[in-house]
Amino acid sequence: MPVPAIIFPADPLNPRRPDPHFAWEARMLRELGGEHHLVDHDGLLAGRADEAVRRVPRDSGPLWYRGWMLPSARYADFAAALTARGGNLLTSAPGYAAAHELPGWYGVFEGATPASAWIPSDGAVPPGPAELAEAAARLGGHGPAIVKDYVKSRKHEWLEACYVPELADLTAVGRVVERFVELQGEFLAGGVVLRRYEEFEGAGVPAEGPAGTSDAAARRGAAGAVGPIGPEYTDCGAPENGGRAVEARVWWLDGRPVLVGPHPDAPRRAVEPDLTDVPALVRRLGCRFVTTDLASRADGSGWRVVEVGDGQVSELPRGIDASGLLASLIAA
Repeated sequence: MPVPAIIFPADPLNPRRPDPHFAWEARMLRELGGEHHLVDHDGLLAGRADEAVRRVPRDSGPLWYRGWMLPSARYADFAAALTARGGNLLTSAPGYAAAHELPGWYGVFEGATPASAWIPSDGAVPPGPAELAEAAARLGGHGPAIVKDYVKSRKHEWLEACYVPELADLTAVGRVVERFVELQGEFLAGGVVLRRYEEFEGAGVPAEGPAGTSDAAARRGAAGAVGPIGPEYTDCGAPENGGRAVEARVWWLDGRPVLVGPHPDAPRRAVEPDLTDVPALVRRLGCRFVTTDLASRADGSGWRVVEVGDGQVSELPRGIDASGLLASLIAA
């Protein structure tokens, strides 16, 4: 069987090299005997997929992507452009959307993740009062919640554009949602989500920015589909005490956990998540390469799945040994 290659974003300043943010992964892949290709990420975002993949050899066979987030529609263009050149992304466009966007994975993980309700949107227009009232009612109509879109929250603007203290106060719900939509602007992904707020065990690490943020990530743009490659915060848990949740990120390939480590927000934090019920859910989702972020409940009642993501666009924590993960990908 052909050995899969991995596509990384090219450095915008030197398109013959991987983006500096992913250079260490490309080096490790070469040390493992794997092959990588480069893609113009900015070209993909601009809708020029055929041009963006020109450095991927024709008839390249099976391919994985490891890079910056893409909106689902742009990923579909990416996959189609590679298919036209004889390449095959091993994560299909529907599979990417299912893992990347909350409505795609929520039905499988319902009960293991905070309760959620969402309102689809065709653009950066906030939902009306009746739509918000209906979504709040689906969460029981009272109690605290957080606001996000299908991919990201704005937890760094916690009181302004994320946290709703009381769903019964529909005026406050509308105010937070309107500000969230305004700040997301063109990067609003899919629609508005209300998620039940849950208390998670704090890690005591200052909450200063989005997950995986680096100079490279900042260069890539605002929060939303083109920002840092992983979910940017633990959704449904608060940063108000100056700490992040105790959170683990688990990497799954074909329903099997191939890497368990800390969340990129706290890469030096030792974590041992309870995965007892998670493998069956991951297998049910049916996506080949995914991540799950799990957080420990503050009341000691166990671990919750707080986010699911496509493994191709999920951030690796600094300092982790990813050789097993990369070796598994090229052996898949």
